[in-house]
Amino acid sequence: MNLESQCALDGIVTADDLAISSEELDQRIADAKKELGHRLTILGHHYQRDDVIRFADYRGDSLQLARIAADLKESEYVVFCGVHFMAETTDILTGDDQIVILPDMNAGCSMADMADLEEVEECWDVLTSLYGDTIIPVTYVNSTAAIKAFVGQHGGLTVTSSNAERILTYAFNQKAKVLFLPDQHLGRNTGVKLGIPLSQMCVYDPKRMELEFPHGQEEPRMILWKGHCSVHQKFEPKHVHQVREQYPDIRVIVHPECMYETVQLADEAGSTDYIIKAIRKAPAGTKWAIGTEHNLVNRLAQEHPEQFIISLNSMICPCLTMNRIDRPHLLRSLENLVNGKEENVIRVDRETAQWAKVAIDRMLSLS
Repeated sequence: MNLESQCALDGIVTADDLAISSEELDQRIADAKKELGHRLTILGHHYQRDDVIRFADYRGDSLQLARIAADLKESEYVVFCGVHFMAETTDILTGDDQIVILPDMNAGCSMADMADLEEVEECWDVLTSLYGDTIIPVTYVNSTAAIKAFVGQHGGLTVTSSNAERILTYAFNQKAKVLFLPDQHLGRNTGVKLGIPLSQMCVYDPKRMELEFPHGQEEPRMILWKGHCSVHQKFEPKHVHQVREQYPDIRVIVHPECMYETVQLADEAGSTDYIIKAIRKAPAGTKWAIGTEHNLVNRLAQEHPEQFIISLNSMICPCLTMNRIDRPHLLRSLENLVNGKEENVIRVDRETAQWAKVAIDRMLSLS
């Protein structure tokens, strides 16, 4: 879909905006950013589209951006080019006098939406009735502020794909069992790396309010929420076999949000930051098939022409919700700020923010 069609679909720009060239769009964004000066910081996630992330003052994965947000003291406005839960985390970690803006409020996360507070509270009742006070909740940062707050209130903490092993090691030192929200694949893959047998993992289905035992019904140490990333779920074992058949000397590197069977077949698995660093330090002539979001894979291929880099599955789309943050949305947000209008402000209520920050701070203290 071209720029004009996207703008018309979103219905948030004027007729004049529809007629401007790509060059003028870039110039107006740059001009607005310059006019706002030190009052503004733009954060961009690595999965963001290239034509937007080029305007970011800082780019990173979830852990990096959480740390950056916690250190932002001077900026009056923080515009987050990412998805809703990331902007919530930024609001939680920045000061009360700072304004966090998400250029498109429809930029959500299907994984985060797979666990709502009512379902998690029901799950906790089920699990504590079965196992008593033996469980610590751990939530991936790809979750809503309400889920982070629940975890904080119940003695738990957040986790990212960068620090998952360290945080889960800590969690198991606190309690005998871990409830891992909301991505079952990151939980399962990390648990296996820590030596926990699959037979000691079960899955909680929030729709049926019951436990599933896909790997055998032993006493569970890890209780995995039945959630997943809609992008990483599409990298399947067959894609690893296909790419190895086509390129026998290729290395496969995937994100741990991919399913267990795919991760086991890969040469390496790690966070977004891990993947970026692996490519940067790889020698010229290396061949890579990468199982993660397409915007990042394409960017790495452009930045490292001395290597052969492809997607592990070329038939999937980029993260559709992340891609909702496009230049027209960014321009609207910045020009609104220039004109004194604050639109699409992300504000987490005080009590939720307080407990969510407890969960996040516990993680940051260990990272």
